[in-house]
Amino acid sequence: MPEIRNILFVMYDQLRHDYMSCAGHPTMRTPNFDRLAAKGVRFTQAYVQSPVCGASRMSYYTGRYVGSHGAAWNGYPLKVGEATMGDHLRKLGMDSWLLGKTHMTPDTEGMARLGLTRDSVIGARVAECGFDLWVREDGLNPEGPDGFYYATPSPYNEYLKSLGYPGENPWHDNANAGVDEDGSVASGWLMKNARKGANVKEEHSETPWLTDRCLDFLASPQAAERPWLAHLSYIKPHWPYIAPEPYASMYGPQDVVPANRTEAEREDPQPVYGAFMNNLIGKAFSRDEVRSEVVPAYMGLIAQCDDQFGRLLDHLESTGRMEDTMIVLTADHGDYMGDHWMGEKDLFHDCSVRVPLIIYDPRQSAGSTRGTTCDALVESIDLTATFIEAAGGEVPEHVVEGRSLMPFLRGDTPAEWRDVAISEYDYSCSVMAGKLGVAPKDAVLFMIFDGRWKMMHAEGGFRPMLFDTLNDPKELDDRGDDPACAETRARLMERLSAWSRRVSQRTTISSDQIIARRGKARSKGVYLGVYDENDLTPELLVPITGAAKGDFR
Repeated sequence: MPEIRNILFVMYDQLRHDYMSCAGHPTMRTPNFDRLAAKGVRFTQAYVQSPVCGASRMSYYTGRYVGSHGAAWNGYPLKVGEATMGDHLRKLGMDSWLLGKTHMTPDTEGMARLGLTRDSVIGARVAECGFDLWVREDGLNPEGPDGFYYATPSPYNEYLKSLGYPGENPWHDNANAGVDEDGSVASGWLMKNARKGANVKEEHSETPWLTDRCLDFLASPQAAERPWLAHLSYIKPHWPYIAPEPYASMYGPQDVVPANRTEAEREDPQPVYGAFMNNLIGKAFSRDEVRSEVVPAYMGLIAQCDDQFGRLLDHLESTGRMEDTMIVLTADHGDYMGDHWMGEKDLFHDCSVRVPLIIYDPRQSAGSTRGTTCDALVESIDLTATFIEAAGGEVPEHVVEGRSLMPFLRGDTPAEWRDVAISEYDYSCSVMAGKLGVAPKDAVLFMIFDGRWKMMHAEGGFRPMLFDTLNDPKELDDRGDDPACAETRARLMERLSAWSRRVSQRTTISSDQIIARRGKARSKGVYLGVYDENDLTPELLVPITGAAKGDFR
C-alpha cells in the first residue's frame, strides 16, 4: 500500500476563502483551520468550476468541467455514466464514504434504462455520486405551502425528534430559529433574527451532529478494515444564517469588515450582473443593517465549524491516524455577503468563485512544504486527480480533466501547469434569465482567469466583464467595454474558445490505447491502399495468397 492509507475530504458549504485567520481576515479567528494550514499547504488561488452548489460539487466528484459532466445547476441529474472519485478509488482498493451533503440528483431515467435499482450496491453508488452511504444529509429541510423542500426524510430532523424536540420540523423550529420576546418562533429565514441564538443545545446543532457521525465512522470496523476516503460534507456556514450560543454572540458589528463595493458598480452595470445585483437577495445585502446582523452570525457559524474541525484533528492525533491520513479542507463556493452589492454566490468575483483549499500530506516527502502557501492556479477538479495519485493510481487523463496537486505538496513545480482557470454558470433556471429575456440555451456564463486578468463572458449578446486584478485586486473597476482593453479581451476570448474545443467526451478509450491501435489494421487483415504484392511484407501476404479452394463461379 502507498504511505497514504486514508483521505479525509472535508467540505464546507458557502465558506469564503478569506474568512480564516490564516488567510488574513482581521477579526475572524479559526485556530484549527490554521492548525491544518501549519501542517500542510494552503493554496491561495483555488477556483471552483461553478459558483453554485450542485454544479460545483459534481465537478469536485468527477474531476471534470461542468460542460463535460452536464449537471450544470442544482437539481440537474448527473449522467448515469459519469465516473466519480469513488469509482476511481475503488479500483485502487480504497473505499469511498459519504457523510453529509452532496446536492447530487440521480439520473433516475438513465438508471431505469439500465435496470439499476437503488437497493442494489451498484445502483446505490450510482444514485449517491459513487459514494457508499454512511449518512446523507443535504441540510435544507424547509417546508412551504407545497410541502417539504426534499421529499426524503432528514436524518438530522429524525435525530432532533429522538432527543425530544417537538414538531415535524425541528430543523426549522429549533436548529434554524430563535425565540422572540413573546415566545414565538424567530425564523432564521428572516435575517433580522440572525443574531438570536438558535433554539437548540449547541451539541445538538447541525455541525456537531455531523462531526459525531464522522467520529462514529472513524471508530467503526469499516474504517479499520480497509483504506478509505471519507467525504465529510457540512451544510454550514450556509444559510439560514443563525447560530447556537455561544457562537451567536461571539462576533458583533464591530467585527464586520466593510463591504467591498463602490457606487460606480451600480452605474450602467453589465446586464447580467445588474440583474443579480438588483434581485431580492442583492437588494437585501446592499443594506448595512442586514450585513450588521448576518455577517456576525456567518462568522459564528464558521467559528463553530472550526471548533468541530478541531475535534477531528484531536481524534486523528490521539489515534495515530494523522500519520497515514491525507486531510483536505475546502468549500463548494463562497458568499458575497454584500460585496459588489450582491448576496449569495452565482457570479465570478473572488468572494464567490474562489475557495479555501488546504491539503495535509502525512508523508515525509511533503515535509519541506509544511506551513507554506502555493499561488498556482488550482481548480476544484484537481482533487479527484490528487486523490487517485495519493491512492497509488495513475490518473486517467481521458476521463479526469483535473491535474494532481502532488508536485506542489512535495515542493516541486510542474514543467507545464495551467495558464488559466475556468468556471461556468448556467443561470437558465433563475428569475434573472426571465427578466433579461434570455433563452435557456443562452443563459450561460463563463469565467476565464489568467492570474491577472479575469473575464466573464456571457452568451446572449451581452458585453463581457473584465478586471485587472493586478491593479484592481478588489475587482471594482469593470473594463469590459474599455477600448484600451480590446486586445486583452480578444486574447482571453480566443483562449476560452480553445478550451471549449478540447476533447472532453472521449472517456471510454485513453490516448495510449488510441496510439497503440495506430497501424494495426494490416495485422488484422485490412489492406486498404494496396495495389500489388510489392506493397506488402511476406508475412502480410500469407493470408491473401495461395491456391484457391475451388472455383465456384
